[in-house]
Amino acid sequence: MKNRNDNLKRVIVDFKKLTPEILALLVEKYPDGYDDDHIISFRNQHNEIIEAVEVTTADTKYLVKVSTKLAVTMENYDEDDYEDFDNDDPEAVQPPDTEDSDDDND
Repeated sequence: MKNRNDNLKRVIVDFKKLTPEILALLVEKYPDGYDDDHIISFRNQHNEIIEAVEVTTADTKYLVKVSTKLAVTMENYDEDDYEDFDNDDPEAVQPPDTEDSDDDND
């Protein structure tokens, strides 16, 4: 018997490509945030290990790469912040100000 998710289009989404629609789905599915049990690990076409959380629409399975930016953005989500944008506009979701943004110097 085929699973209904077998025919879904699969899309890997980086924070830079996150849309208000996908962010809303994430917050709805993980209202208290995601934890290690929700994270899926897999290798991409470059053989790099990717960690992501999954949300599904009627025709697409989104694998959203986990990051500090994603966790903070989900935590501070307010749908009113996105009312002036289209649901599929990746420019709408801006990276949050994180205190440890100078980690590159370690």
